[in-house]
Amino acid sequence: MLAERRHQLILQALRSGGTASVTDLAEQLDASAATIRRDLLKLEADGLLTRVHGGAVIEEDQPSFDEAAAVRVGRKDAIATRAATMIEDGQSVILDSGTTVHRLALQLRGHRLTVITNNLAVYDELNADDNIDLMLLGGMVIRESRMVDGFMAEDNLRQVHADWLFMGACGLRPGGQVMDTTVAEVPARRAMIAASDKVVLLADKSKFPGTGMVKICGPEDLDALITDASEDDATFMALREAGVRVIQTGPSVADG
Repeated sequence: MLAERRHQLILQALRSGGTASVTDLAEQLDASAATIRRDLLKLEADGLLTRVHGGAVIEEDQPSFDEAAAVRVGRKDAIATRAATMIEDGQSVILDSGTTVHRLALQLRGHRLTVITNNLAVYDELNADDNIDLMLLGGMVIRESRMVDGFMAEDNLRQVHADWLFMGACGLRPGGQVMDTTVAEVPARRAMIAASDKVVLLADKSKFPGTGMVKICGPEDLDALITDASEDDATFMALREAGVRVIQTGPSVADG
């Protein structure tokens, strides 16, 4: 069995039970205990689980949108302010469901733009702005995440084209892969990438490596990253090798 497949099955086992021993995982996956221990070391380094004596544990409770939006506000605003300088009046912009992306919406008020989004918080911020042509993607309303998702959102995205996509993520792996924790959100994000000329990832330093077991895209799908993370992060090398422009907002930004 390939290592990536084992990693997926280990995470699935932990999600269903919360914790699992090395012995149990080895038996379930028909692998040696040594192999499972190496897998757990790798998954812990990627920020996907926590090793405990004899096994591992995963905590899957994700904060609601409102909870996530209330932390690191200063850092998110600095990233959002830099992102706003990339957009010109008359352009079309896709904004995804991230909380940093929501902060970008605040910077766009008064600009003559077309904004396409599945982010209900973005919709609330821009709905009254007559300068902005606003398209809210269809689908199921996920109240806790303040987003619209599902196959209808994907279908809508196949009918549109945008100059920019600004997206968030739950984590970035050292190889530059952009990760999410929720399988259901990934297809819409991939459709957003396909619909956009330029893709910009907005990620504060907590996303290095962050969390997530589901790959949204690889570094080759990104045009730029805007972050307050340290230049020393190994992920930066992989991103730059893939041609991604890395834009830093500076280390002195307050959390807010």
